[in-house]
Amino acid sequence: MSDHIVRAFDADLRTLRGMIAEMGGLAEKMMTESTRALAARDIELARRVIAMDPKLDALQHEIEEKAVLTIARRQPMAVDLRDIVSAIRIASDLERIGDLAKNVAKRVVAIAGQFHPQKIVTGVEHMSDLVMGQLRDVLDAYAARDDDRAMDVWNRDGQIDALYTALFRELLTYMMEDPRNITFCTHLLFAAKNVERIGDHTTNIAETVHYLVTGHTLTAERPKNDTSSFTTLDEATGA
Repeated sequence: MSDHIVRAFDADLRTLRGMIAEMGGLAEKMMTESTRALAARDIELARRVIAMDPKLDALQHEIEEKAVLTIARRQPMAVDLRDIVSAIRIASDLERIGDLAKNVAKRVVAIAGQFHPQKIVTGVEHMSDLVMGQLRDVLDAYAARDDDRAMDVWNRDGQIDALYTALFRELLTYMMEDPRNITFCTHLLFAAKNVERIGDHTTNIAETVHYLVTGHTLTAERPKNDTSSFTTLDEATGA
C-alpha cells in the first residue's frame, strides 16, 4: 500500500472516529437534557430534545455510508476492519440512545399539568445520573481504546438493573397509595425503562470496544439484576 493510500486511509478512520465523537456528544446532551426536563417539568426543553433526534439519525446514516465506502475503497484487514465495523455498531447504539432519550422527553410533554409529587421523580433522576456516567465512560473508553474501562462499564450494568427493579416496586406502591399518582407514575415507569435501556446500550458499546481492542467477541453472560417482570403487587407492598 503506497504512502498516499495509507495517509488517505488514516484520514478516513480519523473522520469516522470524529463522527462517532460528535454523535456521542449529541446523545449525551439529549439524555442529560431529557432528564433535566423531567425533573423540572420543562416542556420547552423536552421539545428541544425531541427536535435533536433527526440530527442524530442523520449522523448515523453518514457514518454508515462513510464506513461502507471506506471498506469498498481500502479493503481493510484485521484491526483496521474492526475499527470500521465498530464505528457502525457504536453509531447504531448511539442512535437508539437518542431515540430513548427522545421518548423520555415525550413523557415530559405527556404529563404536563398533572398532579405529581417531586419525591417520586428522584429515583429516575438518580438512575439517569448513573447511566449518564456509564455513557461518558464508555465513549471515553472508545476514544482511548481502553478495554479495562469498557469492561468496568459492562460490569456496572447489574447495578442499573437492580435500581430499576427497586424503582418499579416503589412506583407501584405510590400508585396503590393514591390513585391520583397512577397516570403520572405510569409515564414515569416508561421513562425509567427507557433510561434502563440506555444503560443496556452503553454495555453494547462496551462489548464493541472490547472487540475492537482485543479482536474477540465477549462471550460471558452480561450481569442482569432486573427482576421487575417477576414483581407482584404483594411483593411491591410487602404484603
